[in-house]
Amino acid sequence: MTTLGVRLSSGAVINAVNWLSPKDLIETFGTIGLILVVFVESGLIPAPLPGDSILFLAGAFCATSKAGDPHLNLAVVVVGSFVAAVAGAQLGFALGHRYHTRLFKPDARLFKTEYLERAQAFFDKRGPRAVVLARFIPFVRTIVPMLAGAGRMPLRKFAIANVVGAAIWAVGVSLLGFWLGSSINIDRYLYPIIVVIIVLSLIPPFLEYRRHKRSQAH
Repeated sequence: MTTLGVRLSSGAVINAVNWLSPKDLIETFGTIGLILVVFVESGLIPAPLPGDSILFLAGAFCATSKAGDPHLNLAVVVVGSFVAAVAGAQLGFALGHRYHTRLFKPDARLFKTEYLERAQAFFDKRGPRAVVLARFIPFVRTIVPMLAGAGRMPLRKFAIANVVGAAIWAVGVSLLGFWLGSSINIDRYLYPIIVVIIVLSLIPPFLEYRRHKRSQAH
């Protein structure tokens, strides 16, 4: 009876969590939730998970001493998110490399063959830089490792770019959250900061789109 009650309680908690809210995820699952989100979003499932904002908020919670807020360990957050980011992307690369002919099909909704052809040309031109920049673009950071693997990008080049991108993204955003969390009232400015993070993440694809349009015009 007790076991059944625990299972029902756990299921109710999971169903009640807002999976798009970084604060809900951290308050419910703690550092494990952060690491899981970073791992999944880095190369496995292209779901709308709050990767940027959960890293920032986790760093902020490492600095806060306000009653009611979860207090996380900065070293665990930084190291855990970095390892999860690298591992998730490497797994996505391996899946793309192994299953590229079965993963990408002409009539597929998401993984179309034409996308793979474009990816191969893109990685030939941009190389590791694309892997690093993709870290800061939601959804794109999940797809790029698979595309890089399917497009036969050299493993060594991808691994180096993956480590660099994960360090800048996971470690950098977490430390930014820690720095601001020790300086301002996070509860008061949380949503404006998340909006700023989202806007900043849209700048790279916008610049790439403009560059693409200009090259087409020329």
